[in-house]
Amino acid sequence: MELKEKLLSSFMAFEEQVDVHSELHDVRTSAIKNFEDKGFPTKKEESWKYTSLNAILKNDFTVFPKNESTIEFKDVKKYFIHEIDTYKVVFVDGVFSSHLSSTTHEGLDVCLMSSALNKPKYKMIIDNYFNKIASKDESLTSLNTAFANEGAYINIPHKKVVHKPIEIMYFSTGNEAALLVQPRNLIIVGENSHVQIIERHQSLNENPVLTNSVTEIYAQKRAIVDYYKIQNDDQAANLIDNTYVSQKQESHVYVHTFSFGGNLTRNNLNFFHFGERLTSTLNGITIIGEKQHVDHYTLVNHAAPNCESFQDYKGIFSDNSTGVFNGKVYVEKEAQKTNAFQKSNNILLSDKATINAKPQLEIFADDVKCSHGCTVGQLDETAMFYMQSRGIPKKEAKALLMYAFSNAVIEGIKIPELKQRITKIIANKLGVKLGFDL
Repeated sequence: MELKEKLLSSFMAFEEQVDVHSELHDVRTSAIKNFEDKGFPTKKEESWKYTSLNAILKNDFTVFPKNESTIEFKDVKKYFIHEIDTYKVVFVDGVFSSHLSSTTHEGLDVCLMSSALNKPKYKMIIDNYFNKIASKDESLTSLNTAFANEGAYINIPHKKVVHKPIEIMYFSTGNEAALLVQPRNLIIVGENSHVQIIERHQSLNENPVLTNSVTEIYAQKRAIVDYYKIQNDDQAANLIDNTYVSQKQESHVYVHTFSFGGNLTRNNLNFFHFGERLTSTLNGITIIGEKQHVDHYTLVNHAAPNCESFQDYKGIFSDNSTGVFNGKVYVEKEAQKTNAFQKSNNILLSDKATINAKPQLEIFADDVKCSHGCTVGQLDETAMFYMQSRGIPKKEAKALLMYAFSNAVIEGIKIPELKQRITKIIANKLGVKLGFDL
């Protein structure tokens, strides 16, 4: 049975297992109907022109795990930012792990999506926020919405500075021959509040896994959200990450995406502006090799005046790897005084590596400052010669140049322990030890 048919046949049984009110039933039914009509995206769609899911979909994925899996903290400690105290929401094969998690309801909600969806006390929040900015037309987002039940629910009240970062961790044990998981996250950050969130998907086995994730982020007036996505998974892991961000006036949202591992990674990152004088920042570093594939699809919809958006994506591609950057800035007629900047810089270390870049601007306002650009090249041989002439071995010189190339994005990391962790991952990817501390 093909995966699409398996999902459609599983939907009715799934709804019988979850306790949902009638409004959510209608949302699910509409979503599964959209997925049934459209199916999985193909390269015939412009936004998926350079990314094919055909090879992945040939796996016989288990939709619901047959066995409950448990793991010990000592076995996964290295994947956490364990040097500091954090809130933790941890899932193993899509199921919440209470003994690995550290949740709270004291002054803020850091807990489970299933609780928010099914408990009456959260009904007003769900009615106002769930599936309100997520796409109703995109087939994979619709598929997630139809099966949405588990994930992280984070609600930060007004005037709350969250002093500990929040880690959202999804582990795949490999107990199933092939597993499909569909986490759903809802994050609401109140007026004048500030939160730092780290999200990671990690396989612990070489069995194939497909993660179809959807995250909705609501930043209210003057809220500050720092969101970090660490994508350094096993070669058999495939991730489709759909993130939707709603911003009110004077809010600041930063999304940093670090794509180092996995077989295929597709990041759909969508920002929507609903107020003036706000800032959206989208940064990314991609360092991949072998036959890895990373696709960044971004959209910033400027719908209000006096707003800013900044996109800076760096890519380093070796072997037979493929990168895609498909970035779009849309400036509506009312969005005067918009300042939008978009940049994609890429280095190809192999003749067989590929980058497909398509920066786009659609501007309907006449008083704006917008720019975009893309570069594709190789390492500077003159700089390499200079460094080698000063006694730096070729391998280290090459790594230092690539690190310097990525440094502008690294400097945007505001959690020192995470910054050190990312630096170590980059050093490992480049195959050297960087002889300095950050």
